[in-house]
Amino acid sequence: MMVFNVWYPETWKSEDLEHVAEEKQCLQIQACSRKLTAIKDVLARRHMKVAFFGRTSNGKSTVINAMLREAVLPSGIGHTTNCFLSVEGTDGEHAYLTTEDSQSALHMDRNQDSGCLVRVFWPKAKCALLRDDLVLMDSPGTDVTSELDSWIDKFCLDADVFVLVANSESTIMNTEKHFFHKVNERISKPNIFILNNRWDASVLEPEYLEDVRKQHMDRCVSFLVEELKVVDLNKAPDRIFFVSAKEVLSARIHRAQGMCNFKCEKICQNNAPSASFHILYIGGIMGTKWGICVLFKGGALAEGFQERLMEFQSFERTFEEFISQSAVKTKFEQHTIRAWQIIESVKAIMDAINISSAEKKVFSLEEREALMDRLEFVRNQLNFLTEDIKDKIKAITEEMADKVSSAMAEEIRCLSVLVDEFCSDFSPAPNAIALYKTKLMAYVEERMLKNLDLRCSSSINGYVLSSQRDIMDTLRPLLPPAARGQLHLPNRKFSITYNLNFASLCEDFVEDINFHFSLGLTFLVNRFLGPGKAKQALSLLDQKLQVTVNYTSPTGSSVTSSSAPLGTQVQEELAMSMATGLVSLTSRESVGMLVIAGVVWRSVGWRVIVLSVSLYSLLYLYERLTWTNSAKERALKQQFVDFATQRLQAISHIISSDCGQQVQQEMVAVFTRMCQQVDKSEMELETEIRRLSARIQRLESVQRHSKTLRHKATDLESQLESFSTQYLQTQH
Repeated sequence: MMVFNVWYPETWKSEDLEHVAEEKQCLQIQACSRKLTAIKDVLARRHMKVAFFGRTSNGKSTVINAMLREAVLPSGIGHTTNCFLSVEGTDGEHAYLTTEDSQSALHMDRNQDSGCLVRVFWPKAKCALLRDDLVLMDSPGTDVTSELDSWIDKFCLDADVFVLVANSESTIMNTEKHFFHKVNERISKPNIFILNNRWDASVLEPEYLEDVRKQHMDRCVSFLVEELKVVDLNKAPDRIFFVSAKEVLSARIHRAQGMCNFKCEKICQNNAPSASFHILYIGGIMGTKWGICVLFKGGALAEGFQERLMEFQSFERTFEEFISQSAVKTKFEQHTIRAWQIIESVKAIMDAINISSAEKKVFSLEEREALMDRLEFVRNQLNFLTEDIKDKIKAITEEMADKVSSAMAEEIRCLSVLVDEFCSDFSPAPNAIALYKTKLMAYVEERMLKNLDLRCSSSINGYVLSSQRDIMDTLRPLLPPAARGQLHLPNRKFSITYNLNFASLCEDFVEDINFHFSLGLTFLVNRFLGPGKAKQALSLLDQKLQVTVNYTSPTGSSVTSSSAPLGTQVQEELAMSMATGLVSLTSRESVGMLVIAGVVWRSVGWRVIVLSVSLYSLLYLYERLTWTNSAKERALKQQFVDFATQRLQAISHIISSDCGQQVQQEMVAVFTRMCQQVDKSEMELETEIRRLSARIQRLESVQRHSKTLRHKATDLESQLESFSTQYLQTQH
């Protein structure tokens, strides 16, 4: 029993059982633990303990005094016992008492709390009942406190016998029943005797004596058998007695002490002044003097006293037989039976825990296996989908870049239209031209951005949104069901940015709005030789002319004879260069026309020359007069269109590539966020797998421990059976 009481609380405190055992089993285990503790305490002590309970003024203290044959405890009308009093035997010659706070020679505080214990040690030489290590426990009335639970836990769990002192003038009250129901919850089948005290009052109505006795007997039997279930129906009447403890105490004191030694200074109420009292002073427990007055009315006793005395003596004989002759059975049999019941409960609980832990272990193993399969599937599928989605993002990026590149090419082709649509005040002044160009660049950039946005943004945004949804739908199955419904696209709307930056792109644009005659030397050279060769030729011409000037004499005379061939040589080189350019740039028809012009020259002569010079002069005058601010503005716009077209064509692939990068970043951001969700799901799966692994280990430990406890319970059951066979069955 003691071994069981040691290992089971340790098992119950383990957290493993809390995850397997049900609440009902937990309460059962706690109840078993408390009962085992009580059994241990009972088996550890050597004496037998009898506790007297009942309502106030039912005569509990008087019953104890009558059994002790002396007025040891205070008694009287009203609430005389305000704390627990235990009467124990002492080998000394003098009586004394102890409290929880002090030890004194029969002195104590009258205001003791009801939960306190006062131990009265009475010489064994004066009372044979105390010689066998018997302890009699008196208590306050059960109707004067609400601390019944603490009373039971503190003073009653180790009691061997309970005596309910009832008032035969009424019946067993609910407060008394409630108290013993609580006792029965904590102690298995307590041994209970019921004394219907003050039975001497029945002589006032002798015609109802038997009916009242039968009524009390039936109620007491019903209480013991049906409500408490502590005794069999055929044995219940042997536990019920009808007595008058006051009469028995008075008779025994009178018989032992003789006549009164003192005259009572105060005559008790309802007694004649000539009556004599015997007062036994045994201390000051109740404040002034603790004693009892025993009244005799000239030696006359109430009718039926002998029957009541014999009833009380029958109670004492039954009680003494129960205590002495059946001490072993009383002390051990009930506890042995209860231990069997506890062991059966523990075995059933351990079996239930073993089965429950095994079931939970199988369920946890299956759940862990499913989670491991899920984790492996998520990892493999994520690796596969990652490569596939990367390829899709790359394809989308290239497609969007091509779309922007096509839109840029279209806008470059329409650049002259945009420039022509620009209207602003124009002035050839340098500051005004700078402001004009700034406005022109801002206008062209704004219109191109709007056109690109109309051409591309709507379709690109729709395509990106659709692709993002495809990515989410692709990765959604990899997430747990609870997280799938929380997926949504970013709140912000994706918008692509076209970074043209005309201000920096065309910052080195330099306009040329000076007048240039269409048939001038520069124009013709540019026309026939091309801009590159024309510039080279004109530069060479300037150098040769400068050399010619340098060879002129200081007096302003013409060049020397040695310089003439050099000038002629320069002219020949220039003529040869122009002729070569003309031959290379013109067609055969142009050469033919030159031949025809030569023929005409020979046939016509100087008139043609005069006419040509006149027409040349008129054409020059016309162009000079028509070179207005509008013409200058048109020339500037045309020059800007040519310049911007070249620059835009140079950066077109950069802009389209940048737009593609923006689309790629947006797609990658969504994919990364989805991957983070999947990674979080993987971490949750790993955490849950670790938790299940730890749970499986705990459940395995619970199984092993429950089996060990089950085997120990079986061993204890065998020991109890051996103990019962050896010590208890021989007592019958």
